[in-house]
Amino acid sequence: MANVLTSLAADIYKAADTVGREQVGFIPSVTINGGSEAVALGDTVRSFFTRTPTVGTITPSMTIPEGTDQTVDNKTLTIDQTASVKIPWTGEDIKHVNNGSGYSTIYGDQIAQAIRAIINQVEAYTWGLAYKGSSRAFGTAGTTPFASNFNEVAELRQILIDNGCPDDGQLTLIMNTMAGTKLRNLAQLQQVYSAGNDTLLRQGELLNLQRIMLKESAAPIAVTKGTGASYTTSATGFAVGSTSIPIITGTGTILAGDTVTFAGDANKYVVATGVSAAGTLVIADPGLRVAIPAAATAVTLGNTATPNVVLHKGAFELAIRPMALPQGGDEAVDHMTVQDPWTGISFDVSAYKGYKKAMFDISCVYGGKLWKPQHAVLLLG
Repeated sequence: MANVLTSLAADIYKAADTVGREQVGFIPSVTINGGSEAVALGDTVRSFFTRTPTVGTITPSMTIPEGTDQTVDNKTLTIDQTASVKIPWTGEDIKHVNNGSGYSTIYGDQIAQAIRAIINQVEAYTWGLAYKGSSRAFGTAGTTPFASNFNEVAELRQILIDNGCPDDGQLTLIMNTMAGTKLRNLAQLQQVYSAGNDTLLRQGELLNLQRIMLKESAAPIAVTKGTGASYTTSATGFAVGSTSIPIITGTGTILAGDTVTFAGDANKYVVATGVSAAGTLVIADPGLRVAIPAAATAVTLGNTATPNVVLHKGAFELAIRPMALPQGGDEAVDHMTVQDPWTGISFDVSAYKGYKKAMFDISCVYGGKLWKPQHAVLLLG
């Protein structure tokens, strides 16, 4: 029963190419660790990071000086997410549909919808990790940005550049379609004499602004904030760059991905680790931009918002592959690797034979991590 999928390959690839899609912006904007090689669930991907060195002085000498020891850190991500869509068919099912639209048309559409659903799941997963791990935020919670201009883009860029993010053309702002529509409505971007061409006006393509690529995604939606109120910091005082800040008094929860401000500091910090009572609040790197004085300082929780994200391609890695099979294979009578033409992600399409029944399975395993929070910022909407 080998090569069951060979005769169906043309329909499978056609389905993958013509499926209707929600907007996908995060997957093409991050580093993809992909391919057709299978991996095991729970596999670890390791990345190495160097620390900022100590800059010394030069003293002429006939003796070569010792170098300064450096520590190389490493971080890991785990491929711990699975996605699978199983499509069963009986002989009677095929007989029935062949009297209408036909089996080849319907199963092709089913595979298309399976790829669509898995891509949407991976996109939402990537957005969730990205917004919860970002360094700071800009914008007004509950208000769609770009109402009258695109000044927010320059503000976001400044935050990233101040954080040490490379300005190398690999920054992308991924926003929901509401923010995208506001941008498209701006006269200065539609008018050829001010925009420089008619690409947006005629083709609807959002061109780069301030050296930042613009993409839309269906993933960013409003995220309900925690219930925290009346919190203050401990009276210890915290220097610029601090990330762990004990908070006292107050009630309710502060959640990962929420934004907080501290009295006397206009910066909006993204919470990496929240609290459900008095405890240590952790904000993302690079930490405080303004020192907190050695006195109890009010902590204000930001309002419910839609967190759009601008990030550097190298800040986030998404590892996604087909799942490894046991030695000798499983009960599938055929396997085929299908690459989604929209995102480049590879899926395993398998055919299984049962008792007077067959099944297609479309699956992959994946995992992701925002390696560098300082190279990602939220645009609140």
